Amino acid sequence: MRREEECFYPREHSQKMKLRSSARRRLAGIAPLVLAALVCPGMAQTERQVTPVRLTLKQAVATSLQKSRDVSLARLQYQTSREESGIRRAQFLPSLYTGSGVAYTSGFPLLAGGGAPALFNISYNQELFDLPERGEVHAEEQKAEQQRLEVDAVRDGVIQRTASAYLELAKVRRQLELVRSERESAQKILDYTRQRMEAGYELPIEVTRAQLTAARVEQRMAQLEDQEETAADQLRFLLGLDPDQAIEVTAENIPAAADQTINDLVATALHNNPEVKQAESVRTASEMRLKGERGGYWPTVGLIGQYNLLAKFNNYDQFFNKFQRNNFIAGIDVKIPIFASHTGAAVTFAKADLTASQMQVENKRAQVSLDVRHKARQERETETGREVARLESELAQQNLQVLQSQFQQGRASVRDLETAQLDENEKSLAFLDADFARQQAELDLLRTTGQLVQVFQ
Repeated sequence: MRREEECFYPREHSQKMKLRSSARRRLAGIAPLVLAALVCPGMAQTERQVTPVRLTLKQAVATSLQKSRDVSLARLQYQTSREESGIRRAQFLPSLYTGSGVAYTSGFPLLAGGGAPALFNISYNQELFDLPERGEVHAEEQKAEQQRLEVDAVRDGVIQRTASAYLELAKVRRQLELVRSERESAQKILDYTRQRMEAGYELPIEVTRAQLTAARVEQRMAQLEDQEETAADQLRFLLGLDPDQAIEVTAENIPAAADQTINDLVATALHNNPEVKQAESVRTASEMRLKGERGGYWPTVGLIGQYNLLAKFNNYDQFFNKFQRNNFIAGIDVKIPIFASHTGAAVTFAKADLTASQMQVENKRAQVSLDVRHKARQERETETGREVARLESELAQQNLQVLQSQFQQGRASVRDLETAQLDENEKSLAFLDADFARQQAELDLLRTTGQLVQVFQ
């Protein structure tokens, strides 16, 4: 029994020592992290910045609209324009004022600006019928509507820039993967050509040609890396992210809008395009202003009312047969124009302004119609270019498969195989460029027809 205990306790002691040693190692590993967190609290923030932000295309667009300063500024300007039209409209609402006209008078009781001095007064006025001013109110409301349409135009611009930067970043990163594969193929061709030159089967010019191919691949790699950084910086700016924040994007397609006929696209653009709507709003404001100015030949009607509390020390009892402390007046103020030269000039000016605004609407509608037709044709042209690039890429893939079979059978060299790989990569790169051009044309067409926001809702 003693031996068993002697054998048991050393084994238990050994296990405890192992646990303690393991705990000390864990503490030794945690201690630097704790110390770093205390000494460098920014390390945790840096780690969070390294963690990439994963966004779909619609999520990126929604985030950019929330963070966009341009959209926020346009909304503030719209709010300001609404408040400005409210100031114009306020003259048709009741206005009540109170105050005092206390003054020392010698002789007839009279204030410097006219009227009678009073201890206390209340005045009320409200415009009821004033067609010129009513026309200006409607014109100001149309100005606010134009600013609201400007918000839509700014919003569409932010959507297009965000989608373009997102799609370009996805395209460039896929191209970088292909170019890295090209670099390996170009290096294999260069090594193979050097070996054959050293063995006397190739001329030095073939080595130079292989070096030139490798150098071109490196040049494209540098260009694509620069494009990637530029697109990522633009997207981070639009999303309101830190300059060092990593972003992960996915390859996505935009729904086609050109499946409609050109006439349908033109009709949609004339109905939805913010620029056309703004021109039509300017024309409506001119029509309202002309209608109001023509109403200047009609009388104006307003409500008035006033109460005055008078004092005897202003000598009222000396100049009037009867003194009354409390005085008030209420009624309707009617002004009938007999000869108003301003009205005729205002009507002439409003007619000229309306004619100009009508011409602007016609010009804008014609310009938008022309732009839609041009962009619809351009979109279809890029679609056909994309299809050609897709078929060329597919053909290059099939050719590569054939050469791989021949290489396995010993009927093709490494250089032939890697050259086919380079060609297949080049066709894939061309397809990605053609697909991005088609997406850009689609975005441009969607914005012109006013359908951009519908796609990303």
